[in-house]
Amino acid sequence: MEWVSAENIVAVGTAMLGVLASAGVLWYERRVPSRKRIGYRIQLDTPIGSNGRRNGRPNIRLGLFSDTPDMSDGTLVLLRIENDGSQSIADNDYTGREVHGLTVDFTDRFVRGLAVTHGGGAEHLAEHFTPSAGLRYVGNTLYIPRVPLNRGEYYKLLVLLSGGPVGCEVRITGGIRDGEVMPNRAVLPDDKTPLFSNAARNITVLLTACVVALAAIIVVRDDSRPPIGCATGELTVNGSTAFAPVVRELAKKYEKDCAGSKITVDAHGSTAGIRSLAAAGEQADEARKGSPPVIALSDGPKPGGFPQLRENRIAVSAFTLVANDKVPVTNLALDDIRAIYRGDITDWSELGGPQLKILLVSRDANSGTREIFQRRVLNRNEPAHSSRDCVHKDDPESKVTRCELDSTEQVLSTVAKLPGAIGYSELRAGTTLKGVHRLTIDGDPPSVETVGTSAYPYREIEYAYTYGRPPADSLASSFLTYMRLGSGQDVITTHGHLPCVTPKGLRVCGEE
Repeated sequence: MEWVSAENIVAVGTAMLGVLASAGVLWYERRVPSRKRIGYRIQLDTPIGSNGRRNGRPNIRLGLFSDTPDMSDGTLVLLRIENDGSQSIADNDYTGREVHGLTVDFTDRFVRGLAVTHGGGAEHLAEHFTPSAGLRYVGNTLYIPRVPLNRGEYYKLLVLLSGGPVGCEVRITGGIRDGEVMPNRAVLPDDKTPLFSNAARNITVLLTACVVALAAIIVVRDDSRPPIGCATGELTVNGSTAFAPVVRELAKKYEKDCAGSKITVDAHGSTAGIRSLAAAGEQADEARKGSPPVIALSDGPKPGGFPQLRENRIAVSAFTLVANDKVPVTNLALDDIRAIYRGDITDWSELGGPQLKILLVSRDANSGTREIFQRRVLNRNEPAHSSRDCVHKDDPESKVTRCELDSTEQVLSTVAKLPGAIGYSELRAGTTLKGVHRLTIDGDPPSVETVGTSAYPYREIEYAYTYGRPPADSLASSFLTYMRLGSGQDVITTHGHLPCVTPKGLRVCGEE
């Protein structure tokens, strides 16, 4: 193969640009972890009094301000304050100790009056601008309340000033938890906003040129090769039932994109999948066939005793406790969860709910979801099961009614049918759960979006294991790449998981 070719040079150059861009995004993610930001712009700073000057020329005015001596040097400043970050800002995100949230200092000028407007669709913001909420001005300082802002929302302050010329410094200060307050470029009325920044235009032109050159080389060459990364053959994916919906969708997409491939998803729990892979690998070793066409998915790292298995970190998954809809409780303290599973709390009335017996619907010993729950939430093993039908206690001496089921789907359907039942599953973001609702833990909701910044304990990395290193041209190797780097990222994100190859995922997966 000829490695030094025009096609390879352009491809490597494009890849390097992509790596640099990804590194820049990763740096930005590390620098601003939660992406909360309030930006402000000075959209207008103009004299209105007869003594004011703008651009070195007299500012002639007739009427009220020219007849009012103490306003002959009057000026108007229009401030736009907006949420230009990627997350909403709540009133408790402001970190100041005073009742107000932001402070505006007008150097050499004094505040004489104020008017507040808001953007379309944000009429609800008006109720926050009251003296009791901290809105006031003293001298050259204006105090702004703790106004909650959804992403993209803004409000404007038209401030009447006196005592100094236009152009004096205007500074807004305040603290945002996990964020910052910073100025944006002021867009004046006569300005024409550029469609793209210079940096964006240069990068776009360069990347476009590289892609067009690479495409031209490929089109000119008369190669009849299969799609990049495709492989033929048969593959079995077993293990985690929690991650199975993701893998089933990926398997269908891969088979559609790559003719001649057949992928069977056979999920019976993380531990069962690991043991099945190890057994298949030992049989392949005896027959000297190399790595078998099997991938085992596991919620969390494999247990000890399987040194031949090679790990691939795929995604970060959030898991959740679920309760039957007859139970109005929506939040449980971590200590209360542990007390429930010890059998110290046996009725929902002890937690502010109805007079209803608590039924524990759990997974079997092969479940990675259960293992994570025990390790990250309970800090101990669950008690022995005491019921076969999840309703009647078979062991009268047991403190708690607890059953074990084979899959996440069985847990969800059983909890939905039994009043008072509680269980656990993966998050399944975007899916409407019938008959059950999710529970927060100590007030923290189950969400991969807050991984790394929230104290929510019930989450773990999803691993894909192979027996040794499969051949580079094998279906196992190709499908792993498809999951981690190809179309799999979109599918993983859609199902509510965080891919490990994203900037935030790289950080979280690397820290575990």
